[in-house]
Parts: sequence; C-alpha cells; structure tokens
Amino acid sequence: MVKHSPGLRHPPPVARAVPSSPSAKSKAKQQDETTQRVLDHYLLPKLDKSQDEPKPGQVFTVVKGLDNECLLANLSETLSSADAMANELAFDLEGSRHHLALGIQPSPLWERACSR
Repeated sequence: MVKHSPGLRHPPPVARAVPSSPSAKSKAKQQDETTQRVLDHYLLPKLDKSQDEPKPGQVFTVVKGLDNECLLANLSETLSSADAMANELAFDLEGSRHHLALGIQPSPLWERACSR
C-alpha cells in the first residue's frame, strides 16, 4: 500500500478523449494518416533508382523476381532458336563459311541469362 503525505496532491488520471463529433473523427483520421506517412518515410527501405536504370547501350534486361526455372527455360528456347537458325544458314553455305555458321552462338544473351 502506498502512503501519501498530507501536503502533496496527485493530479487525477487523464483519460484519453474519444472523438465523438465528425470533425474530431476526421481530425483523428488525418493525424493517423500523417503519422503513417512519417513512419513510412523514415522506416521503409528506399529503392536505389541507380540500379533500376539501364546502362547506356544496354539492349537486353532480365526482369527482377523471375525464378531460375523460368530463366533457364527462356535460355533453352533462345539457344534452340539460335541453333536452328545457324544450322539452316550453314547448310546453305559451303566450305569455311559453312563451318563458321555452325560455330555461331548467341553468347551475349547466354551470358546475360546465366549471370542471373
């Protein structure tokens, strides 16, 4: 049990006012929204825009968030298409040009997809 000295007065407990009028509710809602914006501004991580912008001369990009299976399936289809085109071209050529056409590989696309 807490004993109070006779000369000290303790203030009565302060109850939080519950907004009852429409203007008070509107003001409380506005304060809540403002508080949320301030917290979001200071606590949410900011995206680094420099990473999202493509480099000059960059033609191909890989969309963020794709899983490895999707990337490998796309890579396989791209390489199959390039192989079919090179083979078709190679059989229309003769000699060293035939061998050159068979050696063509889409290395920039392959490198970009595999580096992910």
